[in-house]
Formats: sequence, C-alpha cells, structure tokens
Amino acid sequence: MGNKHTRYIFVTGGVVSSLGKGIASASLGSLLESRGLTVTILKLDPYINLDPGTMSPFQHGEVFVTEDGSETDLDLGYYERFLNSKMSKSNNFTTGQVYEEVLRKERKGDYLGGTVQVIPHITDEIKRRIIKGAGNSDIAIVEIGGTVGDIESQPFLEAIRQMKIDFQSNQTLFMHLTLLPFLNSAGETKTKPTQRSVKEMLSHGLQPDILVCRSDEPMEDEERRKIALFTNVKEDSVISMPDVNSIYKIPLLLNNQRVDEIVLKKLGLSSSKRPNLSDWKKVIKEDLEPKDSVKISMVGKYTELADAYKSLNEALKHGGFKNNLKVDIDYVDSEGLNSKNINSKLKNSDAILVPGGFGERGIEGMICAVKYARTKSIPYLGICLGMQIAVIEFARNVAKMKHANSTEFDSNTKYPVVGLISEWLDSEGSIERRDSSSDLGGTMRLGSQECILEKDSLTRKMYKTAKINERHRHRYEVNNNLIDDLVSKGLIVAGKSSDKMLVEVIELNSHPWFVGCQFHPEFTSDPRKGHPLFTGFVKAAKRNKIKR
Repeated sequence: MGNKHTRYIFVTGGVVSSLGKGIASASLGSLLESRGLTVTILKLDPYINLDPGTMSPFQHGEVFVTEDGSETDLDLGYYERFLNSKMSKSNNFTTGQVYEEVLRKERKGDYLGGTVQVIPHITDEIKRRIIKGAGNSDIAIVEIGGTVGDIESQPFLEAIRQMKIDFQSNQTLFMHLTLLPFLNSAGETKTKPTQRSVKEMLSHGLQPDILVCRSDEPMEDEERRKIALFTNVKEDSVISMPDVNSIYKIPLLLNNQRVDEIVLKKLGLSSSKRPNLSDWKKVIKEDLEPKDSVKISMVGKYTELADAYKSLNEALKHGGFKNNLKVDIDYVDSEGLNSKNINSKLKNSDAILVPGGFGERGIEGMICAVKYARTKSIPYLGICLGMQIAVIEFARNVAKMKHANSTEFDSNTKYPVVGLISEWLDSEGSIERRDSSSDLGGTMRLGSQECILEKDSLTRKMYKTAKINERHRHRYEVNNNLIDDLVSKGLIVAGKSSDKMLVEVIELNSHPWFVGCQFHPEFTSDPRKGHPLFTGFVKAAKRNKIKR
C-alpha cells in the first residue's frame, strides 16, 4: 500500500479555524527539506465543491493555481513559498471530488451492486488520494481542513485513523494545533480549550504526538507541564507558537523548540544534516529592517478580504525585500472609484496595481485607475483582468474606439478588444476548446504555459530571458483582430504565447513603467528569490516616489 518508505505527518486543528495550520505545515516542511529529505504537503478540504474555482473570494479567499493547471486552496501557495518543491493536482482534494469519484465507480458497477457507504468506500478513496499525493516523497505532510469536531471533517479523520493502523508505527505522526487564549478578566492563559480539543481528537481514535499551541505570547513552562499532563503528550512535544511580526520567523521558532528533531525521532528517520536557516534569517531581516517604504494602491473588487489577494500581497512584500523597501498596500475598492474622486483616492500612490477578477462589478472604477496611471506616468502593473482593463482603457481613450469593451461585460460592443477564448493549448500541449455555454468550473486556460518576450521590451529586461513560464487562470483574451489598430497607436505587445496566437504581455511606449500581463506572476514569487516583475514594479514605485 503506497510507498513503504514514505512517512506521513497528519496536521489537524481544533477550537477555532484560522490558527495557521498552513503556515505551520509549510514551516515544518521547510525544516525537514533543509535536512535533505524530500517533502510534499497535501491539503484536504472538507467542503462539497469540486474545487475552489467557482467559490467567491469573499468566502474562500484566493484560488491558488498549480503548474499543472489545478485550482486549489490558498494554503498550497504557502507550501510552494516555503518549500523548494512544486505542488500539483494531487496535493489538494475536496470531499466533493471524493464523493464524485465514488459515485462514478458506483454508476459504472465497480462495487458489484454492493451498498456504497462512508466506511469503507469514502474512506478508502480518501486514503488512495493521500497515498497518490504523497508519491515517492520521504515525508508527506497532510493538512486536514476545518476543525476537529466538524461533521464535514469526520470522514478525513476516520481515514487517517485507519492509515495509522494500515502502516507501521513509525510511519505516521499526528500534529494538532489548538488555541491557548489569554483572558484579561482572569489575568491568565487558559489551557482548557486545548484539553477539550485533544479530548475531541481522542473520541475519533487519534492521539496527538505533537501539540502546537497558538497564543498571543510565548507559553510558560507551567502551562506546558499542565497541557502535557492532561493531554498525554510529552512535555517537549508541547510546542509554543505565539504571534510573530513576520510569518517567516515560524521555521526558526519551530527549530528552536527542536520540532524537526522530534519528528525525525518519532518517524525513525536519521539525518546528520543540520537545517540551514540562513536564507530565512536573511528574509526576516529584509522583512523587518527595510530602509524605506513605498505606497502601492491595489484597485480591486475583493478588497474587503485580504485573503482574496494572498499570493499577490506576499509577492509585493517579496518585491520589497529585494529593494530593501517596505510595501504599504492601499486597498481601493474599484466599485466606489470614479473620475470625481480618483485624485483624492490615488494622489499619494507611488504605483498602481489592478489584480485579477471576474464579472462586471467595479470595472469602470478600474478603467479610471488605469487612465490615471497612464496619464500621470505612475508605474502600473495589471494582472490578468488588470491587463484586459488596460487594453480597454487604451482602446477607448487613445485609439478612440468608443465604448470598447470585453465581451465578458458587453457582448454587443462594437469594439470587442477582449473576447472569450475558444481554443488554446493546455499545460501539456493538448488543444482545449470552450464556448459561452460551457461550465464555469474547470474550463479556463489554467496552469503553467510558455510565453515568448520581445527582444527590447521592459518585461524581457526584467526577466533577463526570452522564454518564461507563468501560470494562467482566465477565460478571456485580447482580440487579435483589433490588436494591430491598438499597436499603431502606441500599445506594445511585449509577450505572446508560444504559438504566437495569444497576447501575454502589453506595455506602453510613452510611459516610464507600464506592464500588463495575462498570467499570474504572484503564484511563482518566492520570499527567498523574489520575482522579476514584482522586484521591478516596486523599484519603479521607489523611483516615482523620489521624483514626486
């Protein structure tokens, strides 16, 4: 059953959601990876949706896209930013996908007319997917979404309980995150929520090996002893994870408490290689000791929830790291932006960014923002929808194509400068087709694809190479039938798809720094290496600040 050498670390959470299971998993993974082990991380989501692709960003936050074209949970972004390995379709699955596969098999007759039940059919499918996602890695960290006690998570908990029995004792380890709240009225930290959470775990037949306690302040020794006593967890395996001023401190925080050593011992693994944490120390210094700051206005439609732009926020921070700058992000709701208030909203911006998104809401506000950046010579970065908006604005106000639009927003526009993609190559080079009646879910141009950059373009100077691979997530493209008219007015097509059929990057020939890209560069940004586009964008913001 699976790779006999793979060890599994199951990460669960209790008491409340949003404790930071994703960051804890990613940080532990980076420590183990730095010890010379191959690590992958899986996220199991308990909702019935097949994937987060059609879910509202207000509910779910960002949709992360893997290289092989899967729409996944935003935690996979943390995994890739902390690890050197890339995630794939197999690294994230939902309850919906599990049930869909089991029902497909039932319809096909694979169960020979037997009654299909949660145990064993659903749990077997979960186990199969975990083992598949683990592949040949030395360690697979498996994060269970939700909190222990949720009815939705029960099949996942039952599956990992079975895996503990299926495998050798040194092949599985359970790490549980809980909340350690401080009550001001009582003047003390309360351990009872953690005790109750572990009790809930035990009711599912699961005994945590490591407890990670989230709190405002570091845990006291007395609290650690009390928790260990009442949860049957060894004292040195009760780990304090207090709030920190940089998430990139978490690997060092876990290492200081010897979590990686505890894991290796429990899993029967030996590693003489000490983790090299110098990269993380450098990142922390860049994060906490910037020489100056820049203000970047992000004009989007999901600004009420920061998680909707999680990878983008991080990529901007990384761009700041590489310029010794702190990036202050000013979230501007595009729905409330217009020609009358735009100056008051954006006059203090060192640079302007319009991110991706779907639907007509807030579009005119984004167009106003692009016009402001173009006419005021403010550095501009448009990503996906942000590039399409830049093309629409240019068509309307420079090329004089009155009411130019995307067919996504106006199907009858006289100048459809952006239209629905009907045919494209997927990440494996196969032809994909769709039309306006196709399902919304899983029918976009998705995943990593090659882009060819023009020789003298600003974008090529930043990437320092002619061919790049970036990840896509969109349904609409710049209309090739109208592109020549736009180019004749000063629009630069700086990048195209490998078959030269699709516009990937645009620039302006009379602007100091204006870039629109159809892909999502934020998905490939890394805190240790940064990303050429964001590094260049933040640098341009700094130049503009000095000029102003």
